[in-house]
Amino acid sequence: MKNISLIILLTALFMRCNELPSPSLESSSDNDNCGYLDYKTPGVLQQAGERMIDLKEGYKVWTKRVGNNPDIKVLLLHGGPALTHEYMLCFESYFPQANIEFYHYDQLGSKFSDQPEDESLWTIDRFVEEVEQVRIGLGLNKDNFFLLGNSWGGILAMEYALKYQQHMKGMVVCNMTADFDKYEAYNKVLREQMRPSLVDSLQAFEDAKDYHNEEYLNLITEEFYTKHILRMPTNQWPAPVNRSFSDVNGPVYEFMQGPSEFVPGGILKHWSVWEDLEQISVPTLMVGAKYDSMNPKEMEEMSHLVQNGDYLHCEGSHLSMWDDQERFMKGVINFIKNVE
Repeated sequence: MKNISLIILLTALFMRCNELPSPSLESSSDNDNCGYLDYKTPGVLQQAGERMIDLKEGYKVWTKRVGNNPDIKVLLLHGGPALTHEYMLCFESYFPQANIEFYHYDQLGSKFSDQPEDESLWTIDRFVEEVEQVRIGLGLNKDNFFLLGNSWGGILAMEYALKYQQHMKGMVVCNMTADFDKYEAYNKVLREQMRPSLVDSLQAFEDAKDYHNEEYLNLITEEFYTKHILRMPTNQWPAPVNRSFSDVNGPVYEFMQGPSEFVPGGILKHWSVWEDLEQISVPTLMVGAKYDSMNPKEMEEMSHLVQNGDYLHCEGSHLSMWDDQERFMKGVINFIKNVE
């Protein structure tokens, strides 16, 4: 009898999902599993939530929608600059279970979007306007729109909020200080903790401006990244992280960030919104991590500088969404869910 009852129950659930109306462009208010999957993109042909958003400059950027919740829509901003959304795929293992609608997004210059070779495009102001165009294109508004940015994506989120916070419901800034000089200074502190012979080797490559030398890159990866970017041996790094790092648009990264983690010299040098944080009034979560390449004490201080801030401390590093995953995801989800 128990087996018969189970078959009847499963059949009823299957029929209920199949009886749902065809997905419409209007968000569903149904918060059960069937409702979460009740979404579509414009047009007749469905592409699993993928959409290319047209920019006013004539280019297109790639987005992918996951889920359906009219009250919570999170746009993910990847780091780099010019990495890809791929290292943020881990959100797919957590946000759907929490009924959070979210969007992957490759910024202009990144692999899944157009990649023009025009250095005039690589400015903070233009990227802010790009995010605003993406927001409009996706139909996000002040009643549901959250930005979540990691690293460079955190810079972009803060800059966007300073100009367009009237369109936002909340913001999460992960592992990014609000002052590039503070980041550079903390990097020097971390470098001084390395063994002297390693520092001498790095310095020799840097003095020769040999930043693309494979040995130099391997030293940075094995000796710095595995301690402060993603705290696990590189042969254990998740495939999405490896793909994202492999797919980085090097010229854009170097133009904005500089030629190396230890030689910040791009257009971001001297960038700061530290003194402007008090203007941010939307609920904001700052995420720091014990072993991060950003000083976690600064992230905590930033949570007090904004008007409505909170702080999440992780035990991982720059990608604490991976190396302290449960704590990171639980904290981020609880913050988003608690924003009125």
